[in-house]
Amino acid sequence: MKLEQPARAWWKEAAVYQIYPRSFCDSNGDGVGDLPGILQKLDYLQQLGVDVLWLNPVYRSPGVDNGYDISDYRAIDPVFGTMEDFDRLLEEVHRRGMRLVMDLVVNHTSDRHPWFIESRQSRQSPRRDWYIWRDGVNGGPPNNWGANFGGSAWTQDEATGQYYLHLFAPQQPDLNWENPAVRDAVFEMMDFWFQKGIDGFRMDVISLISKGGFADGPLRPDGLYGDPSPQCANGPRVHEYLREMNRRVLSRYDCLTVGENAGNTPELACRYAGFETEELKMAFQFDLMDVDGGERDKWSARRCWKLADIKDVMTRWQTELEGKAWNALFWENHDQPRSVSRFGDAGSEENRVRSAKMLATCLFLMQGTPYIYQGEELGLVNRRFTCLEEIDDVQTRGNCADRLAHGARLADVMETVNYISREHARAPMPWSAAPQGGFTTGAPWIPLHPDYPFLNAEAQQADPDSVYHYYRKLLALRKSSMALLYGHYALQLPNSQQVYAYTRTLNGEQALVLCNFSGETAPCPLLRGRTEHPPALANYAGGPAEEALRPWECAVYLHQTGQSL
Repeated sequence: MKLEQPARAWWKEAAVYQIYPRSFCDSNGDGVGDLPGILQKLDYLQQLGVDVLWLNPVYRSPGVDNGYDISDYRAIDPVFGTMEDFDRLLEEVHRRGMRLVMDLVVNHTSDRHPWFIESRQSRQSPRRDWYIWRDGVNGGPPNNWGANFGGSAWTQDEATGQYYLHLFAPQQPDLNWENPAVRDAVFEMMDFWFQKGIDGFRMDVISLISKGGFADGPLRPDGLYGDPSPQCANGPRVHEYLREMNRRVLSRYDCLTVGENAGNTPELACRYAGFETEELKMAFQFDLMDVDGGERDKWSARRCWKLADIKDVMTRWQTELEGKAWNALFWENHDQPRSVSRFGDAGSEENRVRSAKMLATCLFLMQGTPYIYQGEELGLVNRRFTCLEEIDDVQTRGNCADRLAHGARLADVMETVNYISREHARAPMPWSAAPQGGFTTGAPWIPLHPDYPFLNAEAQQADPDSVYHYYRKLLALRKSSMALLYGHYALQLPNSQQVYAYTRTLNGEQALVLCNFSGETAPCPLLRGRTEHPPALANYAGGPAEEALRPWECAVYLHQTGQSL
């Protein structure tokens, strides 16, 4: 059977680097990262080999959810700098041949946005139906829905007596996308940024913008509130809205668009981001993040993952999207803990380095666009929190408060926090062994990981065997091979409980990727006859030496098959 190579596109061949601006680099000593700080590090990012920078929100915001509560979509928050700083950053990104993607947060706004301020003034306000207002039921909220950050998804407004919907914090009221005026305002705002020259959007919780009803939801696993997802995720008009967005805005620009899609499946991904659907270019999947319950049951007791589940998830997504849609590949982002602590081994320096390299090799050589979160290229790990007072994150605080209020033991809550909280990803970037890791000359907004004196970018740039330099080689290898960019994926050794092995094949070129997901030596019969040839990439010097992979070992072999697919 001959498989056709997918049509080439720059966003398929690119590697994306996600920047959490608050924690990336502080240029003025106020303890908060900013746009001039990002500008200072563009050479570092270019040398790493990434092509696209994705910025978490830098719009004006009260900062309840670190920028995901936006009060002005067309202004830069002063904590990050000025619009002139943004324009300068965009110019320098483009001068280096890279591109810039913004975060689009349009399921909700801040409660301090002028739209909501006007909406809540009275039931007759011209913007009342820009948001979702409902009467209470039996002296309580309209239904039993729980918010993603703890507590009810409804807050009563004293002035009018009605409740407004907020699927996240009370300060993040949901917009009413049923109203055409809301869509007009959103699309005009998007066009404003495209006219400035940006190269696309990552779309926050975009699958939630269409609500399909307001009945009570099934109780969540913790039994505290109802789950709004069946009526809010992938709602009845979401594809209509995205096609309208594409028609009116996106189709006019050569851009990258990727959706954060709750409850995504391969079938849904082909609807949101199918090559012929005229909606988005990619849609994130969270099945991989759920192999340990990290999405479905995040705040209950820690769960272990199995390699078989990772294989099943990724093979299903690779197979079912092939020829239909494009994968978005990630281990980490601002909402996830560090992948080495979660899927690798942070117990020793040797295993930290090996498992960080192995994880990147396994995922980022599959078909799809890699998304690298800041510090992932250094193999950063989780820190250990001893009390909730050390936590800044609104999601972690809210959900832990719910658990404690309903009888959970503090020790169990802290175990969950230390495993899965997104606070781990938000610690400031360690640039050097200087005070505060070279991140700031002041007091950082949250503490750095205590290991920064030896686990930092400067040290790794000086070490040719570091995780940083391995990422450089990995990204260069991916771009050098059409098989690694566009080739057919095929799982190998499906029954191995330690080794994830697969091939990528295209027009006579084949790559074999071997990854040991354990701290023990793992048999690997696919190495037979290969060990006398050097691998194209490996995390042990010289590559595998026999028909087995050492702890956390990975290797990539390229060869010509002599025949086409």
